[in-house]
Amino acid sequence: MKKDFSCCCPFLIPSRKTTRCYLLFVLIALYMLAGAAIFSSLERPAELQAHQLWEKRLRDFGHEHNISCEDLKSLLRYYEEARTAGIRTEQGRALWDIPGAFYFVGTVVSTIGFGVTAPSTVTGKVLLVFYGLLGCSATILFFNLFLERVITVLSLLISRWHRRWTGHGGLEGRAGEGNRTEDRKPSVYQVTLILFVAVLLVACGAAALYSAMEGWTYFESLYFCFVAFSTVGFGDFVSGQREHHEDTRAYQVANCLLMLLGVCCTYSLFNAISVIIKQGLNWMLSALAWMYSGVCRYRLQLRQLFKLCLPETSICYCKDSTLHRQQVQAVSSSGHSMVWRSCAVGKCLCDEAQVETVCSVNTDRGMPEEQEQDNTLYEKNLIYACPLPNWLK
Repeated sequence: MKKDFSCCCPFLIPSRKTTRCYLLFVLIALYMLAGAAIFSSLERPAELQAHQLWEKRLRDFGHEHNISCEDLKSLLRYYEEARTAGIRTEQGRALWDIPGAFYFVGTVVSTIGFGVTAPSTVTGKVLLVFYGLLGCSATILFFNLFLERVITVLSLLISRWHRRWTGHGGLEGRAGEGNRTEDRKPSVYQVTLILFVAVLLVACGAAALYSAMEGWTYFESLYFCFVAFSTVGFGDFVSGQREHHEDTRAYQVANCLLMLLGVCCTYSLFNAISVIIKQGLNWMLSALAWMYSGVCRYRLQLRQLFKLCLPETSICYCKDSTLHRQQVQAVSSSGHSMVWRSCAVGKCLCDEAQVETVCSVNTDRGMPEEQEQDNTLYEKNLIYACPLPNWLK
């Protein structure tokens, strides 16, 4: 039945790529559920505690200055609206001058999006849609080309190291340098390891700079580097937003270069890790296929062991009241043998019956020799069925 269904509706049978996509979707969903449970157990108590502390401070401030909580909350709403324009409780740098706007477009095209700066006018919001569409596409292309250059450089380094190690050089070595470079391309694990080390070096160096310039701890600086380099961009930590940073042009340039280098290396690392994940999905599909084939072989062995089905080529005959034999054919359909009698309705005996004995039928006397030889075939493979025991059903 399964084979007939696949033949009639082949478009309903998913391909290997589609199955891999489904499997990845299920794994990502499970990964997200596990992450949600872990982070909820870690952060939910702190959130409830912060809400209780905030409500207590509002009540104390209202009682101390004789102000109602509704008036305080309305003032806080105005402050939340003002934050979009860059208003802070502490004086910070200008957001929409040329350096500030350049920092903003850098977070847009790199898909970081800290959220500290955002357009407030309708024209600016509409322009951002088309500007980000082209800018993000070009930046992703640059990241891919950066990864290709990294792989090319690693291939050249591996080729030169191999040539020096083996002692081959000269004109022959230079002539075949291109072929050897192609043959000695680094594996995805080597590229992943090198990119991981590069990301660590850039993050540790940038964290030291941010810790000195922003007043953060070294751990907070490392946290900011990962959030920024991975283009997550929560916005809880943002570099280069203090007022005195306007006079430090060197720090602003270093900040932009570190952001660019960190995002390139991290994006390339993500691409390399995704290739490893794809290989893992292929291995999981192969393992599932092996398990399924093992189950099928086990079922076939059980069928042969208990003789649940009739042989595919068996032909048996029965004798009626008129002494004329009528042929009964055994038709195989989807691994089941069904016995059909002329002008009768067939019934599958696989699930309800078991072949036990072979009966013989007496042939008529005085028949020609050829007909007697044919009758010897009639006398074979007569069966009768009895129910299977309950433990086999």
